[in-house]
Amino acid sequence: MSKSKAGKKKEISSIDRNKFNMKIVTSDTCEACKQRCSRGIRYMERMRMPGAIGNGVPCVLTKGKAYK
Repeated sequence: MSKSKAGKKKEISSIDRNKFNMKIVTSDTCEACKQRCSRGIRYMERMRMPGAIGNGVPCVLTKGKAYK
């Protein structure tokens, strides 16, 4: 029999861990934001292209503590 892989866990970096605690915002929210981050600016530029389809980006400003 082969060994089970149930004991292995995938390591999650702190950036990925916080990504789950951020709100996903669309380009119109980024446009209205007073504190523009580099991720939001890049997303707005991509959404200005004709035919662009986006799912939103995690907003750094809405990062919260992990749920307990």
